[in-house]
This record gives sequence, structure tokens and C-alpha cells, in this order.
Amino acid sequence: MRPSFKPVPYRYRVLALLCWLTTLTYMDRICISIVGVRIKAALHLSNEQFGWVLAAFALAYAIFEIPSGMLGDRIGPKKVFIRIVIAWSVFTALTGLATGLISLLIIRFLFGAGESGTYPNSILTVSRWFPVRETGRALSWVGIGSQIGAALAPLIIVPIAMAYGWRAPFFVVGAIGLGWAGVCYAWFRDFPARVKAMPDAEKALIKAECRHNEGQHLVPWKLIVRNSTLWPLLLMYFCCQWANYFFIAWMPVYLQEGRGFTENGMKKVTSLLFVVGIGGFLAGGVAGDWLLKRTGLKWGRRLTGMPGLGCCGILLFIAALSANNTLTACCLIGANFSFSFGVMVSYAVCADIGRNNTGTVTGAMNFFGQMGAFFLALIFGHIVQATHRFDYPVYVVGAVLMAGCLLWLAIDAEKQLPQTGDGVKIL
Repeated sequence: MRPSFKPVPYRYRVLALLCWLTTLTYMDRICISIVGVRIKAALHLSNEQFGWVLAAFALAYAIFEIPSGMLGDRIGPKKVFIRIVIAWSVFTALTGLATGLISLLIIRFLFGAGESGTYPNSILTVSRWFPVRETGRALSWVGIGSQIGAALAPLIIVPIAMAYGWRAPFFVVGAIGLGWAGVCYAWFRDFPARVKAMPDAEKALIKAECRHNEGQHLVPWKLIVRNSTLWPLLLMYFCCQWANYFFIAWMPVYLQEGRGFTENGMKKVTSLLFVVGIGGFLAGGVAGDWLLKRTGLKWGRRLTGMPGLGCCGILLFIAALSANNTLTACCLIGANFSFSFGVMVSYAVCADIGRNNTGTVTGAMNFFGQMGAFFLALIFGHIVQATHRFDYPVYVVGAVLMAGCLLWLAIDAEKQLPQTGDGVKIL
């Protein structure tokens, strides 16, 4: 008698598509920092000028986050996904054709505009496709994709750059995204109810227990901005993204120029850092769902987010203080584990309070986060250029993260936006 195998639930296949998406975003995003030393030498850029190149991406990403999130709420994530993946893949490839500072600034700004909307529409998809009790683990896999992409990038990009020059990796990683767009177009649907091949029992489970079902409507912006949890959430994420952008944008340069690592040494540390980050996302997802059951929504979310940012900040302080490169590398790896443990609970809060406005709320949070990344990109390069010290800006990042840790005390995921039937005039 042949053993019977249960098919993988359809929603997990959707989650695999989202994980693949975020893998691509970070592989494309970190490419420029992996070859940053080579680009600076080839195009004769100072650290401050390179900071502006990194900031151009973050600024564009921030500007277009809210419109992209709102667009997903209105027309569905599928149409947004196809547009943004094609756009960012093209501008990733065009980065390899840059000839100087100005062309690099323009291309990276347009690349950032293309990538905006990835996370708002990914979280919107999770809110439509997963029951509330599975949200923490589902969001963990969305985050894990970013770590997979960042971990794979040095292993792919450094050998290509060493063999063919710094331009070639951009052509390679830019081409990969077009395959994802094709799969999304042919297979993905905005709502479970629109998938004919999906079992009725799974559709019923999702419809009964998810936050966002087809047919719900949006609420006015003025009611969104009055939510008392929204503003501390936005400020917390502004602080949070200083760490993330340090890891993906400045850390490879920091390791090589600030700590004296070779290019291969940088590759190993960077890859290991993001591999360990996968464990952080897994641990944060499991711990977050467990804490939710034990302590309720408000403290379940807080007790996941606070230790993540707090420990990350402390470990960055130790990394900057240490004169031992092995200890510094270990602290950086631990810092990214802590960051990964706590970061995705921020997106869970967006779904908690936003429900059918999840894309809009996530877009607003990511706007503030990317503005934090923008300031980090500029401030890091400016401090290094002015002081010729790489440890000073790392202290600044650590201090900002400690402020973000404390902001979690003002975030209450139980304070949801009003929905249809709550006496609200709907748009």
C-alpha cells in the first residue's frame, strides 16, 4: 500500500513566492555594497559621495512606499508586484552601465522607486492569505527571504566581480527578477477565493480567521493618522532601519576599510551574518506567536520587538569598542540575529491595526523606515569622511536603536483602525 501524502496547503505556496520575492530584493539591494570598494575606486568616489549613492535608493524607496501601499490596497498586490519587479530588475542591470556619480545617483534613485511597495504588498498578501494565528510565522518567512538573498549575494557577486569586474554582477542579478514576474503573472491571485484549484476547506479557514477578506473597504486617511499606536510605530521603525541599512549598505565597506578585512574575509562574514539572521527570523516568528498566546496581542508584540532592537544596539556598541576583529565579527553577527528576531513583528502590528488598510499602514511605516535608512546612509559617510573613523557612526546607530527599543512601550497592537460597520463613513 502506497503511503498517502497530504498536499502542501496552497497558502504556503503563496508564502514561498513571497519568500522568493524578498530574496530577490535583498540580492539586488546589497549588490552595490558588496562591490562598493571597487565602485569607489573605479569611479573615484569619496565615502561621502558613496553615502549619497546609497541614500538615493533609500530616499526614492521612502517617497514611493505610501503610494505603493495604497495602490496595493486599491488594485491588489498582484498588479503592483509585476510592475515593481520588472522596474527594479531593469534599473539593477542599468547600475552596471553607470559612468560616474551623477548617472549612479539617478539610476539608484529609480531603482529605489522600483523596489518600493515590496513589503507593503507582501504584508497585505499575508493578511489576505493567512489566519491570525499563523501570521507571526508567515511574516518570518517573508523576512527570511531577505536574509537568504543577502547571504547568497556575497557568494554569487564576489566571484563574478573578481572574474569579470564590478559591472557584471548587476547584469546577472537584474536578469533573475524577470523570471519571478512571469511566475507571479501566471500563477498568483490576490485572494484565496479566486483560486479554483484551492480546496474549499482551506478557503473557509482563511475566510473565517484572516484579517482581510474580499469585499471590505478602505477608511479615510484622517482616521488612520489619528490612531494612537501609529505614530510610535512609525518612529520606532525609523530607528529600526538604521540597523538594517548599516548591515546591507555600509557594513561591507566598514569591514574592509574600517577593520582591515580582505574582500574574501568580508564575503565570509557578510554571508554568515545573514545566514544567522535566518535563525533570528525563525526564532522571532515562533516566539512571537507563543508570546501572543501567553500574554495577549499588546504585550506579545512588545516582548518580541523590544529585545530585538535593544540587544542589537548593545552588540553594535561592543563591536565598535572592540579592537579584536573576531569579536567584532561575532558581535555584528549577533546584532543581526537580534535585529531579525524583532523586526517582523513591526509588520504584524501593521496587519493588527490596519486590517483592510494593511498596505497603506505598512507603506507609511516603511516610509519612515526608509527615511531612517536615508539619514544613516548620509550620516555614516559624512562622519567617516570628517573623522576618518569608522567606529563613531556605529556608536550612533547603536544609540538610535536603543531609542527605538523604548518606543515599543508606546505601541499597542490592540488599537485597531475602525472598519466597515463601526459607524465610519467609508471612502
